[in-house]
Amino acid sequence: MKFVAHEDVEAPIEFVFEQVTDFAAIERSVLRRGAEVQRVDDLNETRPGMKWDAAFDLRGKRREMQLELTELDRPNGLVIASRSPNMGGKMVLDLVALSRSRTRISVVIDMTPKTLAAKLLVQSMKLAKNNLNKRFSLRVAGYANELEDRYKSVA
Repeated sequence: MKFVAHEDVEAPIEFVFEQVTDFAAIERSVLRRGAEVQRVDDLNETRPGMKWDAAFDLRGKRREMQLELTELDRPNGLVIASRSPNMGGKMVLDLVALSRSRTRISVVIDMTPKTLAAKLLVQSMKLAKNNLNKRFSLRVAGYANELEDRYKSVA
């Protein structure tokens, strides 16, 4: 199952890239939303190989997954792979400079079920795909607005 969203941000690509790779800030944001996330690698810099363990509640059950930064192409984007006992997936974040002060963010999340239970979960999600796509797009749009506000406060 795939989710896709695109948003334009009134900020330079370098600034947007720095923000989307500020993993400490993203970890704090995830914690504020009620999920658990913990960095499990010992790397001192932002580069492929960074890993996290995450846990969150979805549809009344506790879900756990491992995340790994697998690709990092400064300032054009990144790829994060996710693994859990039931599901695999990947998030591709691409950045395109539309002008000096405008950047397009494209986010693609692709989930692949590994077990029958996960296939049933994905099938039920497909029934609500329009609603889930809308919520995903709104979340990406909200993040784009946050990035614009941060840029305005430092510019």
